[in-house]
Amino acid sequence: MTTLDPRRAPDGPADVTVGAARGRTWRDVVRDYVALTKPRIIELLLVTTFPVMFLAQRGIPPVWLIVATLVGGTLAAASANVLNCYLDRDIDAQMNRTSNRPLVTGTISPRASLVFGGVLGVASVLWLGLLVNWISAWLGLAAIALYVVFYTMILKRRTSQNIVWGGVAGCVPVLIGWSAVTGSVSWEALILFLVVFFWTPPHYWPLSMRFREDYAAAGVPMLPVVAEDVAVGRKIVGYAWVTVLTSLALVPVAPMGWIYTVVAVVSGALFVVESHRLLGRARRGVAGPALGAMRLFHYSISYLTLLFLGVAVDPLLHLPLPL
Repeated sequence: MTTLDPRRAPDGPADVTVGAARGRTWRDVVRDYVALTKPRIIELLLVTTFPVMFLAQRGIPPVWLIVATLVGGTLAAASANVLNCYLDRDIDAQMNRTSNRPLVTGTISPRASLVFGGVLGVASVLWLGLLVNWISAWLGLAAIALYVVFYTMILKRRTSQNIVWGGVAGCVPVLIGWSAVTGSVSWEALILFLVVFFWTPPHYWPLSMRFREDYAAAGVPMLPVVAEDVAVGRKIVGYAWVTVLTSLALVPVAPMGWIYTVVAVVSGALFVVESHRLLGRARRGVAGPALGAMRLFHYSISYLTLLFLGVAVDPLLHLPLPL
């Protein structure tokens, strides 16, 4: 692995000692460990967890159950992200976007991160199993395994479809939220699972388009690395349409009312329009930052947030459709 920092710590004792030797405070150490968990990704996963609990309850679930589920989900996601950083530390060192991560700079040792990720994983399963239910706990464990083994170890460096199938891990929080309330998994939860599944490629591929050179340098065959922008744009448009249509399938199945339906239609229409605009710019030969891939990336996050906000609010202020 490329060493960017000559002061990099060896794969040895926990880096509290290393941090002290460098004059780092305990706050610096905590900040680096938190960075390994990728908090922004965890936030997005939680956005798809707690709204589903409101739909499953058809009201407001017990506060203690919401808190217990979110804490357990956070621990599971943190574990998966830390172990991902451990396994990907070699390619992170070759990408500008990730070159400042603690395992690359050496402020945290590989051994310490591996222990940290493992402890978080065990804690998440025990927390969910003992305080929520064991179905949610096993789903949390499955999410960790899917992200760490299926995506990071098997798919990521081997196929341009890595984010498509590897994205399954990011869909599991929906099932955790539902099972936490009901103790089972139903069609409503599976539809929302599919929404996140189909949403993941048009969310992540624009980011990959923006940082294509990084992925190429690291030898990661993200779709924008191995395909032209127009071809990627077509797939993004296709997945965006399927995402929106799948979200509308929830209306008759749940059933949902006016609030969710309006939110799904309006935000979904904007998602599709932004996808078509990206494809249009690609067809005109626009490249680089002017392509506007990050505009779609950021809107995709807003779209998912608004959609799941509708999932939470609709059962609270249910206005039935004339079906």
